[in-house]
Amino acid sequence: MSFGLVKHNNNSISAITSAAQLAQGKMTLLKEQTASSSSSISFVNGSGGVVLDSTYPIYKFEFINIHPATDNVALNINFSSDSGSNYNVTKTTTFFDAFHDEGGTNPSLGYRTGADLAQSTGEIILNYNSGVGNENDENCCGNMFLFAPSSTTFVKHFMVINQTSAYSNYSINEFVAGYCNTTSAVDGVRFKMSSGNIDSGTIKLYGIKGS
Repeated sequence: MSFGLVKHNNNSISAITSAAQLAQGKMTLLKEQTASSSSSISFVNGSGGVVLDSTYPIYKFEFINIHPATDNVALNINFSSDSGSNYNVTKTTTFFDAFHDEGGTNPSLGYRTGADLAQSTGEIILNYNSGVGNENDENCCGNMFLFAPSSTTFVKHFMVINQTSAYSNYSINEFVAGYCNTTSAVDGVRFKMSSGNIDSGTIKLYGIKGS
């Protein structure tokens, strides 16, 4: 699937008379990895064909049908600034979620102070109130945008939206955002479960130009 970011060829919109005159900023698939009882999945610039540098101003990760081997665990994300030798970049984040169970009771929307980070090198937790279930039909799906990871001037912002079918039969929509508080280039991203392996699932990395 590919989405375009639209740029006009002319300062005057009236000069555009057909769709063919619109230039398309392109979302390009750079790397796809599929888990199979994997302890983690990492994307490191220059490794295995991964591009995570100044080539694109925005990168998008899509994680699809992430199914854990262990019940009631969280999908975690962390960043590296040393080509994947360590995943311990200092981060400050926010976290809120909305959830509702299959019985139609106990809906909630709120900020979760227990899931945010304040100048921490720890993992970004995507499943806080209730972990991902490991029954055959349970999983989580979402995406993360990472902005200008190669900048050596600014902090590196990111935004995550995740949807979970939890072990407790809840539908949970999680929203995480924050920044890597470093002026070093971020050149690696790792996905792993809080415990056990990623039994199955696919993670895709896209680069977005025209932004």
